[in-house]
Amino acid sequence: MRTKTLSCCKYLAGATALAALVACGGGGGGDGGDGSGTGTLKLALTDAPSCGYEAVNVTVQKIRVHQSATAADDASGWHELTLNPARRVDLLSLTNGVLEELGELPLPTGKYTQMRLVLAGNGGVAPFANSVVPTGSGEVALTTPSGQQSGVKMNVNIDIAANQMADFVLDFDACKSVVTAGASGRYLLKPVVAVIPRLVSGVQGFVEPVAGATVTLQSQGEVVRATVPDASGRYLLRPVVPGSYTLVLTAPGRTTAVVTQVPVQSELVTSVGTSTQAVALPASPVATVNGTTSVDAWVRALQPLTAAGTVQVSAKPVDGVTGAYSFTLPTAAPLVAPYAAAPTPLVFTADAGAAGRYTIQARLAGQADKQQALTLGAGTTQTVNFTFP
Repeated sequence: MRTKTLSCCKYLAGATALAALVACGGGGGGDGGDGSGTGTLKLALTDAPSCGYEAVNVTVQKIRVHQSATAADDASGWHELTLNPARRVDLLSLTNGVLEELGELPLPTGKYTQMRLVLAGNGGVAPFANSVVPTGSGEVALTTPSGQQSGVKMNVNIDIAANQMADFVLDFDACKSVVTAGASGRYLLKPVVAVIPRLVSGVQGFVEPVAGATVTLQSQGEVVRATVPDASGRYLLRPVVPGSYTLVLTAPGRTTAVVTQVPVQSELVTSVGTSTQAVALPASPVATVNGTTSVDAWVRALQPLTAAGTVQVSAKPVDGVTGAYSFTLPTAAPLVAPYAAAPTPLVFTADAGAAGRYTIQARLAGQADKQQALTLGAGTTQTVNFTFP
């Protein structure tokens, strides 16, 4: 279905990583706006792939918006979209372009710069409002940080114009948001959410159906959109802001495949290959990288390619108690192909100079990134620790 993105929508650059939330109180409605009429804010929920879970459930209670980026949760001027009853959503069902519609909120015209996503609190027994189902295990409640009662705060830049609709998607990154808690068996919920305009434009294609495959669209080594292919290997990355991107396809124990200079045009979905030209991910020897860092850090495994920049091969939050992390990474030369419009086949070449070469990077909010380059041999293990002030 074709969806038009209205000119009143402006893009919020980047994801906002925040600890958050149980249900918040506080009044709805309130004053605000410029008094020149009303428009509508339409919201939906989507997800990037998760890491090793069969389900990640969150229960959305309400979304609050304010014109002030610094407004406290009890300030006047908040406007609320309340879901009644609160809606429990498995984030892992929201891949390949699937959206969960949250609703519409009439608003006074003006610019809105703060949004809060409020989740319901967990009860004492399953099914929990917010929970995770680890692969091969049962449902476990997600623990939310104490003292965070007002919701996940997101800085936004949304213009509400008279008699128009601003159409946005809340991209809830389940992989970054669920953190293990040492050997306790508990899981922590530290929501990472981005607010992006709902666009038609994106990328679709096919990858060889292999277990654990992930498809990411990247720009200068930063992931813009990510998804997991369906059982046939088909994937859809949407919404995507028009531009030129690098497509990266990975799977455990498989060689990384990279397609460069993938164009995304307004109102169009770019096809990469066809069902009869699925991208193959050959088996690869692997090596292990592990270590520790700050418990609130995020660690990435980057691979510098010989002539195509740097790509992210894997990324994950560290353990929320010990700060430990571990990657299993392919050591075979990554396969790189320039984009070719279907039905012209993609021509992949092994980037021998990049085989086994990685940069492990640790990120912590408010701190400069720390990283270390290394070369991995098949079957080896290397330890890389990072210390932040």
